[in-house]
Amino acid sequence: MEGKEEDVKLGANRFSERQPIGTSAQTDKDYKEPPPAPLFEPGELQSWSFWRAGIAEFIATFLFLYITVLSVMGVATSPKCASVGVQGIAWAFGGMIFALVYCTAGISGGHINPAVTFGLFLARKLSLTRALFYIVMQCLGAICGAGVVKGFQKTQYELQGGGANVVKPGYTKGDGLGAEIVGTFVLVYTVFSATDAKRNARDSHVPILAPLPIGFAVFLVHLATIPITGTGINPARSLGAAIIFNKDHAWDDQWIFWVGPFIGAALAALYHQIVIRAIPFKTRA
Repeated sequence: MEGKEEDVKLGANRFSERQPIGTSAQTDKDYKEPPPAPLFEPGELQSWSFWRAGIAEFIATFLFLYITVLSVMGVATSPKCASVGVQGIAWAFGGMIFALVYCTAGISGGHINPAVTFGLFLARKLSLTRALFYIVMQCLGAICGAGVVKGFQKTQYELQGGGANVVKPGYTKGDGLGAEIVGTFVLVYTVFSATDAKRNARDSHVPILAPLPIGFAVFLVHLATIPITGTGINPARSLGAAIIFNKDHAWDDQWIFWVGPFIGAALAALYHQIVIRAIPFKTRA
């Protein structure tokens, strides 16, 4: 009888209970909070990884605009693609983000969007130097991507509006601004959640592929807001299409596609850092 009891004790010690998840799994061994990125880091400018990351953002945003704007043109001009409609366009945007974030996450973080960069900067995940460099490279990549599409099919590009974001008839500028704020909040909040280092450490037994939820968030937001604004949630995407299309009505609403995404990104960063992670309160614990 005593032998059996010893066997039970041995088995209990050898095979611990099911790994807890959520807050019950948060221990000091799981995770250590990284220090915030400095506001300015001059040493970055002498590092090849800094310039390589900017080039990766340029190429990724170039490919993003090329594929997505070309998809918009295809749906608008080809009878064979007409049945795809909004769903097809939404999948093109979401699918490209999934692929490009997967390809560039290990190099630049896979932002491909000034609003994402801005949100991560507010959370002190990267320096101001790197944030500004990323935003410039993203905008340049977007301009080049839209320019190549126009070079391929100039007539159709002009006739179909060049994929430029505008507030659609029947909606006010306030409607458009609200759609951009909420849509970008969904995207940036998903980025924070999917890339949260603490979540990865705490729930390491739960496999997570960060680009998948990010791409799916982009798909869902496009599905909801294409009828309202054509879906911006990415200032570089909106700017690139507007510059290459270069018509007055494309510029009339351009401010919406910068102000809205930046507000949405800021709200997502504040919500994740203050409410979800409670970072400002940790020094009091």
